[in-house]
Amino acid sequence: MSATIASNPAESRYEVLVDGELGGILGYQLDNGVIDLRHTVVMPEHRGQGIAGMLAERAFEDARAQGLKVIPTCPFVLAWTKDHPEVADLLVDRA
Repeated sequence: MSATIASNPAESRYEVLVDGELGGILGYQLDNGVIDLRHTVVMPEHRGQGIAGMLAERAFEDARAQGLKVIPTCPFVLAWTKDHPEVADLLVDRA
C-alpha cells in the first residue's frame, strides 16, 4: 500500500490517497489559531488499514508545526488523542 496525505485547504480537509485513489478524509475548520478536527471518513475498501490514524497523526504534526491549538470534535480523533499523550499540549483546554 502506497499512501500519501496532504492538506486540501480549499476543501478544509486532509486527504489520503491510497495507490492513487481517495482512501479517506479528515475534515477541519481553521479559525484564529485553532483547528477543529471535525470528522473522519475512511472509504469502505480502505477500512482496517490505519488510514484514520494516519490522518490524525498528520493533522497533529501540522498543528504543531504551525503553532495551532486543536479541538478534537471527531470522536475518532478524540479517542486517538487518549492513546497519544504526546499531543496533549496541543489540545484546547475546554474547562
